[in-house]
Amino acid sequence: MRRRLVISYLLLMVLVLLALETPLAATLATRETDRVRADRLADATRFASLARPALRSGAPGSLGSELRAYHQLYGIGAVVVDRERRTVAASAGWRGGSGSTEALDTALSGQQFSAPELVWPWADRPVVVAVPINDGGEVLGAVVTATPVDRVRRTVTTWWLLLAGIGLVAVLACVLTAFGLAGWVLRPVTELDAVTHEIAEGRRTARVRPRLGPPELRRLAASFNDMADAVSDVMDRQRAFVAHASHQLRNPLTALRLRVEELGPGLTDPDGRAEHRLALEETDRLAQVLDALLTLARAERAENERVVVDAAAVAASRVAAWQPLARHRSVTLRLAVEAAPAYARTVPTAIDQSLDALIDNAVKFSGPGGEVMVTVRRRDGGTAVEVRDTGPGMTQSQLGQATERFWRAPEVQNVDGAGLGLTIVAVLVDASAGRLTMRATEPRGLAAGLWFPAPPTDPAEAVERTDAVDPTGAAAPAPAPAVDRDPAVADPV
Repeated sequence: MRRRLVISYLLLMVLVLLALETPLAATLATRETDRVRADRLADATRFASLARPALRSGAPGSLGSELRAYHQLYGIGAVVVDRERRTVAASAGWRGGSGSTEALDTALSGQQFSAPELVWPWADRPVVVAVPINDGGEVLGAVVTATPVDRVRRTVTTWWLLLAGIGLVAVLACVLTAFGLAGWVLRPVTELDAVTHEIAEGRRTARVRPRLGPPELRRLAASFNDMADAVSDVMDRQRAFVAHASHQLRNPLTALRLRVEELGPGLTDPDGRAEHRLALEETDRLAQVLDALLTLARAERAENERVVVDAAAVAASRVAAWQPLARHRSVTLRLAVEAAPAYARTVPTAIDQSLDALIDNAVKFSGPGGEVMVTVRRRDGGTAVEVRDTGPGMTQSQLGQATERFWRAPEVQNVDGAGLGLTIVAVLVDASAGRLTMRATEPRGLAAGLWFPAPPTDPAEAVERTDAVDPTGAAAPAPAPAVDRDPAVADPV
């Protein structure tokens, strides 16, 4: 945008310079041409007065020597002709041409002649001036001079170059002024754009400096900061409410479950025992929902750091932790690591919690005899983790709704779960600047893929450099810690 503003200012300045300097350049060329023409007319008139007696007497006298001296002194050719166009006297440098013929015709008709009207820097035709030789109203002949335009062209060119230099200085001054003015005007807009991106990436404490630019943009920056403060406060209050409500509900829920359990031994009716068992299951389900809400509230809370973890090691740990449940449900759970170690840069516990949610869903919906494959590989400058199952999968419309809070597919409404697992995964992956993708597989099943960016420096290489010794005997600098600050993520709440 700054470039466009500068170009518009520059275009306006160039148009103004052209409007001012073009007439001035033409005026300077006209002035110089008129000066030369006036000098040649004066010289030709003098020669005409000298030639009048010579034409009357028929003897040129000293007229020839005058013309030769004139040519030697000024380099200008001149000729005197009678009314029959016979040359009476001429300088040594006289060269007639098409212009001289027209000049003679005009002068012998009793009128003065001069051409061209204007000498341009690229012109090469001489300035031809002709005056008639009159005696008592009778035209006896004519005097014609031909002035080379080299000196006139040099003078006009010098003036034009001076104008061009002044215009160039003006353009440069305009460019510098335009850059400064555009920067002053657009600096708050640029900062507003940068701060907007920072807030969108999770750094909710970013704000615009309200003392930059014109007053209108200062008011816009102040209004933006007020809006960002209000939105941040609302988000903090919402997350705090969810976390506090979930936490406060756990105590009465635990007490309620204990009271329901105490009712069990006193029940003898089979229907009563069945209802008692369903009540316990509902309390367990409510406890799972509260746990998921607490986890989601923590995941949505902006963190101020990202850590470097080995995704392959984390995946191996989580697969080993879920093996007992997979065996209990007759599901084959396997791990395939294509590159180890596979370092990724994420918010704390992002890979752990994401794999827990994805493996839980995969084992839950694969059913007896199913298979769940967890794959870790390096891809696209980062680390990719994929969990593939052989369950019923999802349709395209269901895949678009899968990360919504409390959403569950219609056919699995009776399966245990709170509908928050994929929501938590999406929040954690987004906070880590990663990607979550889900797609149906053939002939059936679902593949959930996680991608996390790699750290700027491989931790293994950093350790190797730490072990190295400088040739001078000094130890190499210590490696950077695995935990690094990320300006794109806000401070913890």
